Amino acid sequence: MTENKEIVDDLKQRRDELRVQMHLASMEARQEWEALEARWDEFVAKARLRKTSEDVEESLRMLGDELAQGYERVKAALAAK
Repeated sequence: MTENKEIVDDLKQRRDELRVQMHLASMEARQEWEALEARWDEFVAKARLRKTSEDVEESLRMLGDELAQGYERVKAALAAK
């Protein structure tokens, strides 16, 4: 499995788990979720390009890291309730 596929699969799993719990979220967590959903769409679009240029690869890694951190913040907010 390629590194990009592993990243996409990991983020998709985190996203799916959190989406189930969003009805319990605070307004702040919901707002962050909405922003993350927009970034997710961008991430998926870039992942589908599968270009080999270093710029695209680095951009994809950075966006993936941003999504992972955002999902962790939402998860922590849900756990704090």
